[in-house]
Amino acid sequence: MTTKAFTLQRICNFAGKTFDPNSDEQVSEVLRNKFNIFLPQRRRIDEAMEAVASDHDVISLILQYRSMA
Repeated sequence: MTTKAFTLQRICNFAGKTFDPNSDEQVSEVLRNKFNIFLPQRRRIDEAMEAVASDHDVISLILQYRSMA
């Protein structure tokens, strides 16, 4: 089983910088500026990320991180 700390490390490695995957603002900024991924408009950012999760592995990792206790 993957730990939350290991998942965070993988996310930050993909992004090339440290940021808080629980921060909607920081996630949007990293996806837009680093990966050129623009999320579709949804009520919640998690719904938007789920809609484009197949675009890049980092999105799936962020969703996984957010679902961990």
